[in-house]
Amino acid sequence: MSTDNYIKRDIDFFFLDWKNSKDRKPLLLRGARQVGKTSSVRKLAESFEYYIEIDFLAPENAGIAELFNKNLSVSEICKRISVLKEIPVEQNKTLIFFDEIQSCPNAISLLRYFYEQMPGLHVIAAGSLLEFALEELPSFGVGRIRSVFMYPLSFCEFLDAQGASMLKKEMLSASPENPLDSVLHEKLLENFRTFLFIGGLPEVVRTWITTKSFLECQKIQNDLLISYRDDFAKYRKRVPQSRIDEVFNSVARQGQGKFVYSHVNQNLKAEQVKTALETLILAGLVYPVTHSNANGIPLGAEVKTDYQRMIYFDTGLLQRQLNLKAEDIFISSDLDVINKGAVAETFVGTELVKAASVYEKTQLYCWHREQSGSNAEVDYIIQRNEEIIPVEVKANKKGSMQSLRLFLSEKHRPYGLRTSLENFCKYEDIRVYPLYAIGNVLKGK
Repeated sequence: MSTDNYIKRDIDFFFLDWKNSKDRKPLLLRGARQVGKTSSVRKLAESFEYYIEIDFLAPENAGIAELFNKNLSVSEICKRISVLKEIPVEQNKTLIFFDEIQSCPNAISLLRYFYEQMPGLHVIAAGSLLEFALEELPSFGVGRIRSVFMYPLSFCEFLDAQGASMLKKEMLSASPENPLDSVLHEKLLENFRTFLFIGGLPEVVRTWITTKSFLECQKIQNDLLISYRDDFAKYRKRVPQSRIDEVFNSVARQGQGKFVYSHVNQNLKAEQVKTALETLILAGLVYPVTHSNANGIPLGAEVKTDYQRMIYFDTGLLQRQLNLKAEDIFISSDLDVINKGAVAETFVGTELVKAASVYEKTQLYCWHREQSGSNAEVDYIIQRNEEIIPVEVKANKKGSMQSLRLFLSEKHRPYGLRTSLENFCKYEDIRVYPLYAIGNVLKGK
């Protein structure tokens, strides 16, 4: 289980803090498949004296899975695991990783007792279909288990992986009041365009680092799309695999604007589309962006779920699904061209998710007003501390930004945010952030 080609992740710092914490709860590591959960745990394991990894889908671990179906104490389970694996299980020295734990629901239910009976033992659990198992468990240890959410690499993590940590540092220190040098801005735009095409899935990023070949990266993206589709059959037996696939394709095709159920397939009932869509959201492959009236915080207090956009969880898979041309992203300076299929809007949404706390399952919000002769929409509404900030993804440097200013007027907000290909700057009550630096906003920059 070598980690020689491991890509450093921001969550690594959280894991080390958790390891050294005195009041330590078992971790439930949640996120879509192939985002790097297992690799990150294995990297953490290098700092432990002993490490036990138990994949509940592996036939050789069937005996261990059976232990959780018996009326055994946590200490007795650990003793038997130690014997079966021939590795000591000692508090403060051993890390136990239960992978694919959704295959053993009783193990999920017993995680809380590790905290109560063996608080010194480091325990992490994860699973590719974990969210579906949790949906079936009304209570799995509230207050005794800590959920941690993991996503594909952010743009900042991508810069680190590229060996551009100093460039990242400059980006993070910039602001509308302190813009970047134009040379640095252009260098970051170059990396940003690459990231739109590559995306943040670790296997694709690793392929890019080692080969610098977009063709090789696309081969990996094709493999991943096939594997995700193969998983559709495992999600929910009552939802046909073909229907989930149809909705997954439609999320990519519909791009900007409200997700319209009838555009998936006119022969399907709305409830059928809704169920398939909820399945993809639960799997972490699609993020909903829901309308909020945004009159106050929390933003989720005033939502209207009848208006939602849907975005992919990764720009690399989105461009592969749409079969976009590389020159659209790498040559054009017009965001309207780059944003075919709402790739730029997807980037902004996913970056906002990744910039949030690892302890929270982040929700995305937008604002939409539909009136005769006066429609308006703000792409994203975010909360930073006590602030409500409207965010628009713009195609160029000019433009009236009518929707953004209308929101500011109606909601009595002091400023709005525009994100585009231009450098950091300010226009009266509008603060401009380059697309690549949208994560700065939630980091307080």
